[in-house]
Amino acid sequence: MLLETFMPVLLPLISGILVLLARSGGLELQRLVSLIAVVALIFVNLNAIQIAVQLPPQVYALGNWIAPFGIVMVLDKLSATLVLVTSLLAVAALWYAVRQKIDEQGSHFHVLFHIQLFGLNGAFMTGDVFNLFVFFEVLLLASYGLLLHGGGRLKTRAGLHYVSLNLVGSTLFLFAVGALYGILGTLNLADMAVRISTLSPDDQGVVAAAGLMLLLVFGIKAAMFPLYLWLPQAYANTSAPVAALFAIMTKVGLYAIIRIHGTLFGENAGDLAAIHIPWVLWLGLITLFLAALGAIASRHLREQVAYLVLASVATLLIGIGINNVEAMSATIFYLIHSTLIAGAMFLIADWIRQGRGEAEDQFISAHAMPNAIVVGSIFMVGAIAMTGLPPLSGFIGKLLILSSALTHPQFFWILGVVLVSGLLMIIAMARSGSLLFYNVLPEEKCHTIDGKEVCKTPKTLPLKGAASVIGLLSVAIILVVFAKPFHAFTDSAAAQVFESNLYQQQVLQIKPIANPLKELVE
Repeated sequence: MLLETFMPVLLPLISGILVLLARSGGLELQRLVSLIAVVALIFVNLNAIQIAVQLPPQVYALGNWIAPFGIVMVLDKLSATLVLVTSLLAVAALWYAVRQKIDEQGSHFHVLFHIQLFGLNGAFMTGDVFNLFVFFEVLLLASYGLLLHGGGRLKTRAGLHYVSLNLVGSTLFLFAVGALYGILGTLNLADMAVRISTLSPDDQGVVAAAGLMLLLVFGIKAAMFPLYLWLPQAYANTSAPVAALFAIMTKVGLYAIIRIHGTLFGENAGDLAAIHIPWVLWLGLITLFLAALGAIASRHLREQVAYLVLASVATLLIGIGINNVEAMSATIFYLIHSTLIAGAMFLIADWIRQGRGEAEDQFISAHAMPNAIVVGSIFMVGAIAMTGLPPLSGFIGKLLILSSALTHPQFFWILGVVLVSGLLMIIAMARSGSLLFYNVLPEEKCHTIDGKEVCKTPKTLPLKGAASVIGLLSVAIILVVFAKPFHAFTDSAAAQVFESNLYQQQVLQIKPIANPLKELVE
């Protein structure tokens, strides 16, 4: 039982408290503490992923209470990957917020930022269903504050939709958890899986209904059809660094489907095995097609990027729905790529919004923006990565998912929807680039006043936070250059996901830490 297993959850909580205490020292001190804490979190998560690679799933029992009676945190390759991706995204989003002074626009930005990380990492590492609910609520409460950071009519309207739908989701989550506890008598994930494997036929209907209700809840978090309508407006209208951080939020829902449904309804679940898989696959296909149409119909760039995030979620759902080790490996590979690139695209969209004056990032003609060549080039790299075109890593991820589906009965549906949707997204991004960078209004650079020629001074757009954008986009190249070792890692992580017996054994057979003072007390 290693304390390092718990550190990715503990550190953001401590950081949030420290940032709150630093408030009396001013914003600069809060920024310093906040940045140091997020960078430290990266090193903690690198250590966590090293442990996950070298050892079987590691379990930390809070308060030395062993499973299934106590709260446990479980570190395996999948959860370690997700907490590392979260911290990389967080440092980029936070640096952009500081450089652009977006954190000045409201109160408690840094505190909410770290509490959000606490909720995210907790959700990725918890070993029981009720604490997954608790961490969901923690991250949602923080996200409500971050979503509305800076205020504004559009943010408030999108926030109300977001809050309302998630409150419904939380209520359904409690109903499902109550039903499962009533039948199984436990909420520890490993223990629940053991009890489902020996479940009487009379109780299977209730457990199946609760499992599908949980799928509905996770579908809301992941923005799965028909529950995705909250995402485009919420992501498009919040501030850029918050939208970038929210790129990982939908992955919490996907992770919950992989972890909860994959463990409870795995191959040992008898008649209940894989009851969620057909739903996930078909709803993923529908979501992908509608997301591509949404990208075509978008009226401004931030909305289009939000629909592209939705498309990436749908692609991951398809990978989960194919339901084999190769598809899970491809899903993890594409998840890393799509999350970080989506974060970069929200930041690029913010530069474009700043540079186009009153036209902002709407798809209408406007005067040429400053630094158009530089910003346009970066936009093109992001668009290639986001739409999954070669030679960047999005292409590899999609190719791996399609390759894993070759023997699937629904292969031609998967192939058709992925290819058609991909084509629509390429058309959407090509049209956006043309409108934003080539379809510009003529502008008089010089004019004559009293016989003298007066020329305007060229405007410049300070690309503050460029390190965040370049750092996130570089992932699309790094994943290509080191594709073989990365793919080998995702293969092993995927194989571990399907080893539900190993997960159960590690959680249920954990030994409490011996107390050296016990004999003295007695």
